Parts: sequence; structure tokens; C-alpha cells
Amino acid sequence: MKKLRFGLFENPQANDSGTSTWRHPDNKRDMFDRLDYWREITTICEEAGFDFMFLADAWGWADVNGERPEICSVEGLDLPRLDPAILAAALISTTTNLGLVLTGSTLLEQPYAFARRIASLDHLSGGRIGWNVVTTGTAETASQAFGVPMVAHDERYDMADDFMEVVYKLWEGAWERDALERDKNGRFADPAKVHRIEHDGPYFKSHGYGNSSYSPQGTPVLFQAGTSPRGREFGGKHGEAVFLGGGSVEKVAEQVASIREEAVKNGRAADSVKIMSAFTCVIGDTADEAKAKLQAVLDAESPDVAVASYAWFTGLDLSSFDPATPMKELHTELSQTQITRFGDQTVGDVLAQWHGNGVRSKPFVGTAEQIADEMIALAEGADLDGFLLTPMIQPSSTVEFIEKVLPILRERGVAGEGYDAPTLRERLLGTDDSILRDDHPGAAYRAAAGGSAAAESAH
Repeated sequence: MKKLRFGLFENPQANDSGTSTWRHPDNKRDMFDRLDYWREITTICEEAGFDFMFLADAWGWADVNGERPEICSVEGLDLPRLDPAILAAALISTTTNLGLVLTGSTLLEQPYAFARRIASLDHLSGGRIGWNVVTTGTAETASQAFGVPMVAHDERYDMADDFMEVVYKLWEGAWERDALERDKNGRFADPAKVHRIEHDGPYFKSHGYGNSSYSPQGTPVLFQAGTSPRGREFGGKHGEAVFLGGGSVEKVAEQVASIREEAVKNGRAADSVKIMSAFTCVIGDTADEAKAKLQAVLDAESPDVAVASYAWFTGLDLSSFDPATPMKELHTELSQTQITRFGDQTVGDVLAQWHGNGVRSKPFVGTAEQIADEMIALAEGADLDGFLLTPMIQPSSTVEFIEKVLPILRERGVAGEGYDAPTLRERLLGTDDSILRDDHPGAAYRAAAGGSAAAESAH
């Protein structure tokens, strides 16, 4: 079996995944706006040899019938939060090996400014930055806040494709990898290796020179998480690390196969996309103890959050539907993943589950051995490359996994130990170089491969 890679899913706000666990006595996430909290979390991850910390983000808020429910403020459900790019910048100097993956929206960002921000972080971190590419699942309220038009779900992916073309030109084509000479007796940069980009796309335009030089990775490691048909198509084309929401072996295996098929359609090797499943676990010395710990977490949450939370991700007020309504009869232009994941279940089923899990899949609950068994079975059965730990309580959920489950996975030979490469891409993707693989579509814009000419004539 392949060696699995591991990341930690985090969120710079008081709660996570649409649940409200901040009241639990062991939870420190209510201190999300203190740098000491993040230093503690990243130290835990780095000492354990995690490949990266993943910082999720959202720009909208829960909206039910045009109003943000009071329960959202009472429980700190959706607001306030921090900008993950600023947080990543603050954590660069407190970490040495840990990758820092931040979420950025192709609907709300401007590609030229975003490309500079990411390149700056990649330079300062020595090549440890990843970008979770999102089209913004909470787009309706976010579009109001940013004053931009609402864009339908599938069209947002068309917009994202255009965004990607601009940033590929800036990251790969504007500056050649060896353009900087820094010769005090000669020149700082070779002008023959600095190129003008031209882009006139259906959504974005950019003309001129890249504001930042080629960073250690060039393009950051590209993460993607959409599981709708259009999301899988986008992930197969652009994604280097795709993470799934979890679920049964059969469900996850189908998603993995679909994404690898999309990669092949785009001229990439099937294994060039590393696919990781989100997972949550509650560990006890006995199965009964683990169940009791889970119940304590659920008891700390208010069930009144469920309706507002689901509306935050989908724009749908489930309380307005008959509980017997099949989920497959509903439609949203926001996060379609949060409808399709429930298959033939009803509105009532989803509200009952959402209180405990939110956007997370059902947690693994049991002893450390049982959880290790479940993880290995899912990884083998679905052809996964790794896992993204989504803790219920921080930092205790992460510490318990590291101290109790990770050693078992290492004993069984499915988890590595320590850091075996300096950059996030080399480590996570197993490449011999820190830059995009040649079969990735972004590599076509590389100046050294004739990409600068392609960049000028792409439209």
C-alpha cells in the first residue's frame, strides 16, 4: 500500500464545518484570533510531521429569508473570521517545514493582485504554499458584500478557468525561473527572461509584467474540493491535490475514479492528482468511551444552529420544506455538493444529521485500532493518497489522533515519519522538482517552454 499523506483542516473562526462546538470545555478554537493559538496548532502539526495545514475560508454568511439569524451571533457560527492569507504570512516565521494552504476565491479576487500575494508567500516560506481554489460556495451573500453580480454555479467554474489562465501566465510565463541574477557587479535580472503577458478573456483582462518573480514553486500547489460534475471536471484539469468530503468506500471510490478520469482527459497521468479524504475521528480506550465522548461534543452544540448553518452553505431554508421532501428534489446555485452528498435522504434526515456533522461526513468513532482499520480500509478500497484530519475539538482531537492513531499507521507501514523534501509540492506529490509537472496545463505557459509566446496569443 502507498504511503499516505496527512494534512490538518482548520478554519480561522470560532467554529468549523457548519457546527458550533466552541462551548465544549476542551475547545480552544474560540481563541482563533490570537496568534498564540495558531502557534500551538502549527507546532503540534509540525512535530507530528503533517504535510500541511489547510485554512478554509468563506466570504458570505447564513441568510434565512433575507436576514442573518440571531443564533449565528449567539453561537459564532459564520462570523467573525480572519483572512487566511494574513494568517499564513504570520505563521511562516514560526514554522520550518509545514505547508500552509490557503483558500482563495476566483469569483471575488482579482487575479493580478492574488498572483502577487501568493507568490510573495511562496517566496517567504521557501516553497511551502498551497492554494485551495474555490468558486465561492456561499456566493449569494458574498456577492452582495463585494458588490459583484451573482454568477450561476457552473458558470463560476468557467470564470475560474479564465482566472487560472491569467495566474498561470503570471506565475509561469512572466518571469523565467533563473531570471534573477543579483550580481552587484552586473545586473539584478536578465531582461531577456522577463516577459510581458497579454490576456483578454471572457471574464478577466491583464496586460503587462508580472509583479513578482518566479517563486520556489512557481505555481503554488493547487488544491480543489468540488464534487459536482463541473467541479470534478475542474479538479481533474487543474487540481494537484483534490480533497473529498468522505463517506462510504463505494461513494469515495466513485469520486476518485471520476477525478482521475478527468485528469487523463486533460492529458495528465491519472496519479498526477493526489486525492485525499476529509475524516473526523473520536477516540476512546473502548468503543463505549468513544461514543460517550462524541455525545459530549453533540451536547455542547445548540440544535438551533442546523437550519441557519445549512442555509449558509446552500442558500436553502430547510425549515420551509416538508421534512419528508427528498433532498434530490432541491436545487441551489451555491454548493451543490451539500445536496448531492445526501442521495435519497429526506430534509428531515439531513437536519437531524447536520446538527452533529455539518459539512463533515460521519466521524469514525472507536478505539485507535478500530479507527486505523477504518482509515486503511477506506484508503485501499477507494485508492486514496491521504487524509485531511477535520478535528471536532481543538487541539485535543488533533493531539489524540497524533498520539494514538498515527503511531499505529506508521507501524503498519502506511504513514511516513518526518519531512523528506523541502517544498510542499515535492513532498505531497512525490515529484523530483518543486515546480508544476510538465503534463499539468499550467506548465504550457512556462516561458522556458515557449509559454510566453503562447501567453500573448492565447486569446
